[in-house]
Amino acid sequence: MNRRKKIVTKFQKKDKRANAKLHKSNKPAYVSKAEREKLALEAEQSPCADDEQDTTTD
Repeated sequence: MNRRKKIVTKFQKKDKRANAKLHKSNKPAYVSKAEREKLALEAEQSPCADDEQDTTTD
């Protein structure tokens, strides 16, 4: 019984790993604090540039 259980659990682990690779997580990737600050600065600067371009096209 013990030998059979070991074999079965071995195949179950293999199936579980293969199944996990097929289904990707919906969880967003981790963004570090420094990256968030960079993105926030870029977001602050880019709307200003967009507003200037919009006013020049009118």
